[in-house]
Amino acid sequence: MTILANSPAARDIAYHVHGYTNLKTHQEKGPQIMETGSGVRVIDDNGKSYIEGMSGLWCASLGFNEERLVEAAIKEMRRLPYYHGFAGKTPDVTIDLAEKIVNIAPVPMSKVLFANSGSEATDLAVKLIWYYHNAIGKPEKKKIISRIKGYHGVTVCSASLTGLPHLHNEFDLPIERIMHTSCPHYYRFGQDNESEEEFASRCADELEQMINDEGPETIAAFFAEPVMGAGGVIVPPKTYFEKIQPILKKYDILFVADEVICGFGRTGNMWGAQTFDLKPDMITMAKALSAAYLPISALLINDKVYQAMVTQSEKLGLFGHGGTYAGHPVSAAVALETLNIYEERNIIGHVQSISGTFLAGLQKFADHPMVGEVRGVGLVAGVELVKDKAGKTPFSPKSAVGGYCSARAEEHGLIVRAMGDSIGFCPPLIISSDEISEMMASFSKALDETHAWVKDNNPE
Repeated sequence: MTILANSPAARDIAYHVHGYTNLKTHQEKGPQIMETGSGVRVIDDNGKSYIEGMSGLWCASLGFNEERLVEAAIKEMRRLPYYHGFAGKTPDVTIDLAEKIVNIAPVPMSKVLFANSGSEATDLAVKLIWYYHNAIGKPEKKKIISRIKGYHGVTVCSASLTGLPHLHNEFDLPIERIMHTSCPHYYRFGQDNESEEEFASRCADELEQMINDEGPETIAAFFAEPVMGAGGVIVPPKTYFEKIQPILKKYDILFVADEVICGFGRTGNMWGAQTFDLKPDMITMAKALSAAYLPISALLINDKVYQAMVTQSEKLGLFGHGGTYAGHPVSAAVALETLNIYEERNIIGHVQSISGTFLAGLQKFADHPMVGEVRGVGLVAGVELVKDKAGKTPFSPKSAVGGYCSARAEEHGLIVRAMGDSIGFCPPLIISSDEISEMMASFSKALDETHAWVKDNNPE
């Protein structure tokens, strides 16, 4: 790629730092610049169109040109472009959104706290978990357990909860009080002759052992995504949450469901908690809350947590948390309109009707010599590439086979995401069966070309 002086690419290299990017390689190759979007597609600065098979970053649930969301933003921007929630003040639209979220919660919930990203919502949950245990007279109950390969954000605390090494390396993370239990990926970590249910039991036993080793009186909360997203789209093994939740209840440990990816229809229900029968005390959400049109996130809490907060704030004189942009009226208006669209257009019904086509299309790749596992639910899935199918042997990370495959997919007009050698799919919820067929055709070409490249180059 030739990068012209003072071009957008040159200016990007000069002034912009990209996340999840090899910064040295970026200096040499420059950015891929997207200019417009329509439906499930985005178009780059060369006019090439791509099906956005990842909804951007798991978030553009209604595609890239939903006029109702644009109009909702414009209307609120003109009416009340900004106001805050400090000292009992609030925009009226933020009240409407809070009420809506509580009313559609998968389990009884009491209140909503707003933030701007999933990472912030995770941090806020941790703050409240610590605040809650101070309030109820258990100041030693502060440790938090998440899972290896779990993803909960990139801020200091949320990245500590995230169980992925590249979010910890050289950042001095994780912080104290954070620990990680087993990754519930049966294909990768199940033992020989161990059933899914037996593997789930082992994961639950390992969690309980960790709790007892640390001391149940010190364990405050457990964080889990219903489906693990950035860790490789890992669907829980059968009976996993059935076995995990009683342990949390036994030791009086708060359960936080991270619905940042799974919430708002992605798994075929409004919430991943409904898909997997979860009974959390707190729920984090972001991404599809506003269909990604504006930044907004939220934390749902149950009444047990809220009442402790009331008592503690009365004792202290105020509740010492808030954000300048939390519950921003323009973001709230867009989020409220997004939720209205989900209902009016029966988006969840559409997901339920189309997900069979999506998952069956990917399942056809299960027999490919490079595919170890195809896994998914609703409109989120992962395809794991392996060096040796019979032995489930992975490629060496430095071979970047997954990255090569995703690059080939882009050549064929499909954006997917390589998470190591697991290829993620998370298309907009509005995708049609014809667009799914087009996605599958593009991925088929990319997979075959990757297989040929592997045979020619014999990567580790």
